Amino acid sequence: MAAAGGPWPTCVLGIDLGTTSVKAALVTGTERGLALAQSCSRETQAHSDSPGAAAQGMEQDVQKIIRALNECLAALPQQQLQQVTHIGISGQMHGVVFWKSDKGCRWSEGGPGPAFEADRVSHLVTWQDGRCSPAFLSSLPLPQSQVSLATGFGCATIFWYSKNSPDFLKAYDAAGTIQDYVVAMLCDLKKPLMSVHNAASWGYFNCRNKSWNTDILKKSGFPVHLLPEVGDPGSVAGRTTCAWHGIPKGAKVGIALGDFQCSVYSCLTERTDAVLNISTSAQLTISMPLGFQPPEAPDPSSAVTYFPYFNGDYLAVAASLNGGNVLAAFVGMVAQWAQELGFQVQESAIYPRIIQAALAQKHSKLSIHPTIFGERHLPELLASVSSIGASELSLGHVSRALCRGLVENLSSMFPVQHLQELGVSRVLGSGTALARNETNEVEKQTLRALQSRHLGGGISGTKFL
Repeated sequence: MAAAGGPWPTCVLGIDLGTTSVKAALVTGTERGLALAQSCSRETQAHSDSPGAAAQGMEQDVQKIIRALNECLAALPQQQLQQVTHIGISGQMHGVVFWKSDKGCRWSEGGPGPAFEADRVSHLVTWQDGRCSPAFLSSLPLPQSQVSLATGFGCATIFWYSKNSPDFLKAYDAAGTIQDYVVAMLCDLKKPLMSVHNAASWGYFNCRNKSWNTDILKKSGFPVHLLPEVGDPGSVAGRTTCAWHGIPKGAKVGIALGDFQCSVYSCLTERTDAVLNISTSAQLTISMPLGFQPPEAPDPSSAVTYFPYFNGDYLAVAASLNGGNVLAAFVGMVAQWAQELGFQVQESAIYPRIIQAALAQKHSKLSIHPTIFGERHLPELLASVSSIGASELSLGHVSRALCRGLVENLSSMFPVQHLQELGVSRVLGSGTALARNETNEVEKQTLRALQSRHLGGGISGTKFL
């Protein structure tokens, strides 16, 4: 709040370009420190067909993402936007979008200030994309990186285009994550700039020397001119070239960050904490000791990967492809079954029903291994159901077993013994699938049950953020 009759305090604008929604928040400096002034969220509804990749493709319409971003900013108070001096942007990692550097967007006047729309831009090929089969990935050169290559990674997708649709790439001369694209448009960058967060998520990036595996890529015909320049997280990428939505021209724009690292940063305060985040996907993460350096080559069979964090630190993460998207698929299946039986039920009405049904079931022997999207270290291991008894076929039994299975899957990827050896004493829960009012009770009870069942008393507590 502004003092009576006084100006609004200086503001920082934070933006997150997620898999399903765009979020924006204004943070102001007060006498008591930073405070959230306003926030806004919009569903992107950007899913798009992938003609070139058939059913395995997972693409999003960038125009719809930018439209949702513009709607978010238009909903924030103009008086505070005019006080913004710094902009920080994070977003979904691994994915890649291509654009023409001098025609990536169109600026237009309208409303309270100029805004941009996507122009000569491809679809965003997301982290969920499955066009790169295990056979295709095995045909690519081994990266000099601590991160194993997987389908949905930017460099893997670019390799796929170069070998299957080379003419597609000829239309573009720049590439990056969706958050890198937004930073480049705001600052009019001729060459996109990417943080080590996002570079590591693309593959073929050596975190130790902060450089792409250029020699390896060149020998395999990879279009290395599309690789962005790389900088440290926390550095400034440039300044706004227009008064964007009323934000003054010349506001500093930070290099785009990975949403994974930012989700951890928002709640990790002690090195003895682990963070369980369940949003569209899911991660179980710990901070590695000071001075830790990742191995020069990955273990392809390991579910734990090391990603750069801030200030030279690293995170160890079991990153599952299965999280809130599994719950969404389950709800979609229930809705489809109802429709096939002649009933029309909105998915929004199904969520609270299945949660209430699950809460009514205190115990269940039903076991669901919920990996319908596979896992990066085991792409061909899909979901399964076991211990099916005639008395445990209710919606409540299935819903509870599904929620439990999501967390047990993460626990199997990052064994409790490993957490204990690294000194973890508490698990912090975060993410939309935990925080949303209609789902949090089942997820919280599931995590507490896992604590007592799997952690053997070695971890002292849980906390939900």
